[in-house]
Amino acid sequence: MLKRIGKVAVLGSGVMGSGIAAHLANVGIPTILLDIVPRELNEMEQKKGLTLEDKIVRNRLASESIKKLLKQKPAPLAKKENIEFIEAGNMQDDMNRLAEVDWIVEVVVENLEIKQRVFAQVDEHRKPGSIVSSNTSGISVEAMAEGRSDDFKSHFLGTHFFNPPRYLKLLEVIRTKDTSDEVVKFMKQFGEETLGKGVVEAKDTPNFIANRIGTYGLLVTVREMVERGYSIGEVDSVTGPALGRPKSATFRTLDVVGLDTFLHVAKNVYDQVDGDEKKVFDPPAFMKEMAEKKMLGSKTGKGFYYKKKTDKGSEILELDLETMDYVEGKKLKAASVQQSKQAKGRSAKMKALIYADDRAGELVWNVLKATLLYSAEKLSEVAETIIDVDQAMKWGFGWELGPFETWDAIGLEKSVARMKEEGDKIPAWIEEMLEKGFTSFYQAHDSYYHDGDYKKTAMNKKVINIKALKDNDHVIMKNAGASLVDLGDDIACLEFTSPNNSIGLDVMQMINKSIEEVESNYKGLVINNQGKNFCVGANLMMILMEAQDMNFLEIDLVIRQFQKSMAKIRYSGRPVVTAPFAMTLGGGTEICLPSASIQASAETYMGLVEVGVGLIPGGGGNKELYLRKIESLPEGAQIDHQAIANQVFETIAMAKVSTSAQEAEGLGFIREQDGISINGDHLLYDAKGKALHLFNQGYQPPKRKKIPVVGETGYGTMLLGAKTMKFGGMISDHDLKIADKLAFVLAGGRLPKGTMVDEQYLLDIEREAFLSLVGEPKTQQRMQYMLSKGKPLRN
Repeated sequence: MLKRIGKVAVLGSGVMGSGIAAHLANVGIPTILLDIVPRELNEMEQKKGLTLEDKIVRNRLASESIKKLLKQKPAPLAKKENIEFIEAGNMQDDMNRLAEVDWIVEVVVENLEIKQRVFAQVDEHRKPGSIVSSNTSGISVEAMAEGRSDDFKSHFLGTHFFNPPRYLKLLEVIRTKDTSDEVVKFMKQFGEETLGKGVVEAKDTPNFIANRIGTYGLLVTVREMVERGYSIGEVDSVTGPALGRPKSATFRTLDVVGLDTFLHVAKNVYDQVDGDEKKVFDPPAFMKEMAEKKMLGSKTGKGFYYKKKTDKGSEILELDLETMDYVEGKKLKAASVQQSKQAKGRSAKMKALIYADDRAGELVWNVLKATLLYSAEKLSEVAETIIDVDQAMKWGFGWELGPFETWDAIGLEKSVARMKEEGDKIPAWIEEMLEKGFTSFYQAHDSYYHDGDYKKTAMNKKVINIKALKDNDHVIMKNAGASLVDLGDDIACLEFTSPNNSIGLDVMQMINKSIEEVESNYKGLVINNQGKNFCVGANLMMILMEAQDMNFLEIDLVIRQFQKSMAKIRYSGRPVVTAPFAMTLGGGTEICLPSASIQASAETYMGLVEVGVGLIPGGGGNKELYLRKIESLPEGAQIDHQAIANQVFETIAMAKVSTSAQEAEGLGFIREQDGISINGDHLLYDAKGKALHLFNQGYQPPKRKKIPVVGETGYGTMLLGAKTMKFGGMISDHDLKIADKLAFVLAGGRLPKGTMVDEQYLLDIEREAFLSLVGEPKTQQRMQYMLSKGKPLRN
């Protein structure tokens, strides 16, 4: 049995195949991407005098797909250099190379006969023991393996990635009757730990789990809209975040997926089911008409929505189903919508909508009721447990709660009673469950209902749940903005709990107290939370209000406190490991930079973005990024401090944000000795392990030392670059003023080049620059605009 996968072949270089190849490249696995040989020359090949026998022509489809990876949005590659892991080939000349690889992934057209022909070739060329899988989204996996060798069959399974493979977490694994248990176990572990996926084992049924239930839910929503006269915008206004679903709700989601793709997935089920279920999977005529007119969504520019450019900017219009023209969008106005927004907690928000006696409540109840009943009816057909279904919908469709978690949130007994009143048939297993007095699908964090009783959830030791620890009395101390939680093994975790995990005085206070507590009683500290983002920066509202009231002394005290807290992190006697993920901006990045080590999630977006609100970093971020660049150079290397200062100046002045943890390395936020967790669910476990490792290695905090600065000449060099941009019309007068302050701070002021200064000197001039900028009216306008609009103002 394979112990590792060292090389992969992907057959089929379309959007999905190339996306899977890109994801494999992101985790450092060399991949051969193969496609068919073109049947005719293109215009460019003809001009070059090439023939169909030239290798460059024969590999064209795969080669072009690889090049497209560099231009696609969102980017399939975590960093552009990863493209070097992918090699192009074709499925005539290079099938013999399948003997080189440990895993072969088929991603050709969704046609059973074609797939069977491809697998006959694969069986001929693969090495014994190599794993073969299909990325089919619904064709029978069992049928694909018919006629193949015993070794092929025992190593064959379905591996259904969701698109785009880099970003969507779900990987459905589908076994056949011949697939070896070892192969399934290995691929589930490989998928989770190496590919960073949430892996769910699905049964070999049409569309498996997530697409089966998700497509049903979307079509039920469309049916309700048509039958009861709702508009597209009205439906989307209550079927997104209000229900714990993504902002894209129903129809924006369909525009992103592509109507052609959605109709194909729906047809796949339609062709294989009967009765009332078949009726639901037959999309209404207007959707088919849209497909014929190429109104497919984002890929064609028009779908359920159309973005129209006007004199006032872009306007998003929605499709009027009666006229098939685009009209001004509207939202569903009902008392329950406001009540839901004001309610506290996911359960209360959903109940406020679902049980409301108004148009919003009626729509949401009818859609949700049908989806929950369908999930329960199909449970044993598509999956083994309710956990598999819930995880599939969360990881594949971005639902905050899966169907059975949703049912618990709205009240199982109350909702079932209403369903019965309305004449709905309740699945027998749920009736039996309620008769036994079991009124929820889940108990606490560790058990779920299965086959007549509650079963203990199989807990993965690499998934640490902070909320579960807090519920079990692991809180060491807390205040309004943060909690210190005992992770076990003498490691503590500082969790931010403020709105958007922003940094205010309460968070700073907890940083100081936590480090003191850890230095006395623990081996190390991890800074992490399990919110939507790691940290979006300082409490901007607080700073703006103080600035508008001219309370600059108060702001000065806050910045001093922030700088002192960051120094506490840097010089802690115990290792402090920061574990950032998602948005880690401004002050969030400043918290990471002085830590002993960073353990970042693969999808971490780091950047010192303060210039976007008219400021520069105030918590030592300028100094820390400059130091990191210097310290990253090999010992004894010739250091060009001006080049380093220029790089840091450019990174901060242009508010560069990494689009992955790997890109954050290139920007200097993450060092080579820091770590990246491919699976975000394992981030806290990995960070805890790093803190323990550092302690066991005899961790000593860094020594305070003087820092060489580029001084007045370096300041002039950086400022010249900014002035050149100003003269070129690329930045405004206020941008230039901010750049001037930043250059002054990074250069260490008007000192001779090469002067050695202490950290406090740099922090003091940074603080002075911050205070001078926060008093500027144009800076305050930028702050106000960011708070109200959520995007930067260029003034």
